Amino acid sequence: MTKLRKQRKRKTYNHNVNRKRLRNKIYKQGNIGCKEVKVEWDNKKSMKTNLQEMGLAYDPNKSIKIPQTKKTLKKLLMNNQNSDDEEGPVVSKAHVVEALEEDAKAPREKKFRLPKGHVEWITYLVEKYGDDYKAMERDKKNYNQETWKQIRQKIRRFAQIPEQYDEFVKRTKMEIKINDNVSDDEI
Repeated sequence: MTKLRKQRKRKTYNHNVNRKRLRNKIYKQGNIGCKEVKVEWDNKKSMKTNLQEMGLAYDPNKSIKIPQTKKTLKKLLMNNQNSDDEEGPVVSKAHVVEALEEDAKAPREKKFRLPKGHVEWITYLVEKYGDDYKAMERDKKNYNQETWKQIRQKIRRFAQIPEQYDEFVKRTKMEIKINDNVSDDEI
């Protein structure tokens, strides 16, 4: 019985929905995020043609084929070196691939930051206990019941983020000592 009610409800006209906007939203092709590809994109051509002209792969399974052992063995046995080796399609917009490769090889700035809550908790622990990780483990604010090793790792990671760590040093005039060569038994 519920099936019929759901089907009947689906057929009722919804006055709150703008059908034209909904259709445009469904058929919209989307935005191209990469500026090199966006500049060279031709809206009159298909996606496959556009990508092939730029030297990019439309279907990675066809562009990078998995070698089949049977075929390679046949070639070796027949010693047929003059087999028809397929050359890739003619790339008229090769500069797009070069620009993408250059961008991929460029060094990146690390943008990793700890959340504000983690920073507050870590600074609280360091201000109160210094480098006594066992006491930090027993602290009442250790809600997640992290071990002393986990806390030590978070403090080390915090000390490696210059923006957040420098602000802590300016505020407290206290530096965190990071001893990487200290074994776990010594602490």
